[in-house]
Amino acid sequence: MGIVLLFFLFIFCLLPSQYSAQLYNITPSNPLALGQTLVSPSRIYELGFFSLSNSTNRYLGLWHNNLYPRKFVWLANREKPISVADTWANLRISSNGNLELVDGKQNSVWSTIEVSSSNSTSAVAVLLDTGNFVVKDDIGADEFIWQSFDYPCDTMIPGKLLGFDSKSGKRYVLTNWKSDNDPSMGIFSSGLSAETPSQVFVWINNGSTPHYRSGPWDKSKFIGVVDKDSQWQYLSGYTLEDDVKEGTKYLSYYNLVDNITGYTEMSSDGSVRLMYSENGKNWSAVLKIPNNACDIYGTCMWTFWGFEPKSRDEWSKGNWTGGCVRQTNLFCERQTNISVSTTGKQDDGFLKLARSTVPDHHEYMSSLGDVDTFEDCKMVCLKNCSCLAYSYVNTIGCLLWFNYLIDIQVFPSDGVDLYIRLAYSELGEANPIKLIASLTAIGFMSLLPAIVFGLYRLRASKKGKKTKWSREGLLEYIGKHDSSELKIYDFDSILIATDNFSIKNKLTQGGFGPVYKGMLPEGKEIAVKRLSSSSRQGVEEFKNEMLLISELQHKNLVRIMCCCVKEDEKLLIYEFMPNQSLDTFLFDPTKRTVLDWATRFNIVQGVARGLLYLHHDSYLKIIHRDLKVSNILLVEKMNPKISDFGLTHIVEGTQILENI
Repeated sequence: MGIVLLFFLFIFCLLPSQYSAQLYNITPSNPLALGQTLVSPSRIYELGFFSLSNSTNRYLGLWHNNLYPRKFVWLANREKPISVADTWANLRISSNGNLELVDGKQNSVWSTIEVSSSNSTSAVAVLLDTGNFVVKDDIGADEFIWQSFDYPCDTMIPGKLLGFDSKSGKRYVLTNWKSDNDPSMGIFSSGLSAETPSQVFVWINNGSTPHYRSGPWDKSKFIGVVDKDSQWQYLSGYTLEDDVKEGTKYLSYYNLVDNITGYTEMSSDGSVRLMYSENGKNWSAVLKIPNNACDIYGTCMWTFWGFEPKSRDEWSKGNWTGGCVRQTNLFCERQTNISVSTTGKQDDGFLKLARSTVPDHHEYMSSLGDVDTFEDCKMVCLKNCSCLAYSYVNTIGCLLWFNYLIDIQVFPSDGVDLYIRLAYSELGEANPIKLIASLTAIGFMSLLPAIVFGLYRLRASKKGKKTKWSREGLLEYIGKHDSSELKIYDFDSILIATDNFSIKNKLTQGGFGPVYKGMLPEGKEIAVKRLSSSSRQGVEEFKNEMLLISELQHKNLVRIMCCCVKEDEKLLIYEFMPNQSLDTFLFDPTKRTVLDWATRFNIVQGVARGLLYLHHDSYLKIIHRDLKVSNILLVEKMNPKISDFGLTHIVEGTQILENI
């Protein structure tokens, strides 16, 4: 018996070290092999190799120990997996002090190559009880030379930061998995906006298109996150630190209850979920956003008293992206000799919209020091004719809106008060019954957004009036206007080119509708602007842009390649601009570093040359009327091209421009 026991002990000693159980650190002489895991001191977190179901790939990741279903909160090689057949892969500290994942052939798969230990013989990698995987110069060092918290994947755990450093250009964002079985980067990302106070956004396609926003931070919560179950506010302790001097904004959270742990996840479907486990029990979701159709950015539009749909025909089809127009001009707009409202009885006023989330694109005024009260905020807005709305939130201060109002919701509870500017004749005191009816309708719509959406779609199918254009009719129209060189594509070809207008190909959401990237059969990349079913641009604007751009030829004007019409679908196909529009650089803390003075000056010069051509050098004198940074596209070497001619105005040679 003793001989048999000694034999098995001898065989066990000969087995590779990969079959040992758990490690507490990784050193140059002690790598992490397949079959081993690295654990934190209190065994809260665990790091090791894993494979997903029905997958031939293996990853190095980090998860909560003894909590199921297992959630991988960080991955090293999400974009470069190793094969499950490779049983000799390991994580080691290399000879130059880098933490390095190598496959069975000793090829580097992933590493911390941007940083390395100053002493490769004493360097150590450890997993902390916070879930932070770190590399230090030696086991006793307090400082980290590398940490996993600086490289978030799809999950935010207590202590991990979401935000950015505008000076260094470093951003901390969550990026979703492509699917539950594919951890490579998907099309959704989530992070903080640069404005003050900040909002959490979910973006599509590398931050180019907003998908969801939380509303501004009010020092304890985001005012646009409203949920009937307030348990998530009790369980989570979110904090947002905004250091203006250092140029940093960071969102973090911690567990408010000792026996509860949790995480925030950017899911593969584009939603953000807050997950919690109590006393080591399995995970459960306490919050998921977006949680209804109107949470999607710009999807729903409410009609307020004093406004009416810009196109009732489009609204009858369930298309609200065209927005609303005023029924009555403001008092200050009717004044030709003053720039602000007076204090007379007929001044403009404000409609109170209670329990709402505020629109996007706010301007924060309290930092000026002279806007400290509700009345101060109201007067600042009233004295500026461009001010469309204001909101005074006690924990934030004064927020103002100019240019346009987008992405407003009204909630059954919570929310804040939003004050929308109206002409005196449209105020509630002059029309109390209609005002009450309007507010009641708004409240009902906010409670039942899905029903409203369904009713609009039903009306569209029964009563919607369609403007049907045939391919032959379009050819006839183009022929009459001497633009025979403009190509006409059939709708099915564009569907194939854009993968049926897939959301993964969506580049941006413009004022006249979404723009998609496509690939023609001959391999040419294109940008497709879909005008009819998802824009406010009507037939006349479509004809304007189609004919004008096809006739105009200038290196600083975007070139139309072809167009397409099928019933109420109107498409314009442009040359593809890889750098997209100027606003994606100006308003991104990381990308704006590309815009040095020489580049900005080149862009300004290019836009000026394009405008000079439109105003003076072309045979048609044209005023653009919608020139803004989102309509300035950038090609190679950041050269600008002016786009979106839908609102252009053709001026006769003898007409005085000032009278337009």
